[in-house]
Amino acid sequence: MTDLKELYEAILKGNHNAALEVTKAALAENIQPKVLIDDYLIKAMEEIGRRFEQHKVFVPELLMAGRAMKMSLSLIQPLLKGENTSLMLGTVVIGTVKGDLHDIGKNLVGSMFEGCGFKVVDLGVDVDAEKFIGAVRENNASIVGLSALLTTTMPYMKSVIKALQDAGLRDKVKVMVGGAPVSEGFAREIGADGYSDSANSAVVKAKELLGVA
Repeated sequence: MTDLKELYEAILKGNHNAALEVTKAALAENIQPKVLIDDYLIKAMEEIGRRFEQHKVFVPELLMAGRAMKMSLSLIQPLLKGENTSLMLGTVVIGTVKGDLHDIGKNLVGSMFEGCGFKVVDLGVDVDAEKFIGAVRENNASIVGLSALLTTTMPYMKSVIKALQDAGLRDKVKVMVGGAPVSEGFAREIGADGYSDSANSAVVKAKELLGVA
């Protein structure tokens, strides 16, 4: 019988090979995918997020945990056909806005969202408003996450929000913003629904905005 605590530990330690092996063994024993996601993957990512907030681990450890979680999830997701939407908390479209090529922060946030039960559509870097709008429509997204690391690209966040309004999508999707130069005050000023300064708090805020906290 597979010890599922090993899956939790493998993700915490960022050991993607161990995460794969334990996941394979658990699925071979017909352990339900929802159990693996809810009780082990999500809990491990929540714990690594807490440790990151407390400065007990740092960016490399968080990225390694995210990679291990994704490896495990890659085996589980094909088994979720037809029930995928019921297992996921919502769809998040994320991207670094036009003119900005930084992606480490965005990648951390994406890993945390995915690990905590959201479907993530990552548009990458240098993303214009039209691409955000297309992804929101195509994926019926609940949240749009806009990232910027340059003060010169921050104003484009407001352009994306206006474009969502013009497209008739603003009342259907929550907009969250983040990045080193971004603040709570700036988020309010441009009409965003939420702001976070870390990957862990982004997930907490998203759940709050969607009423699934």
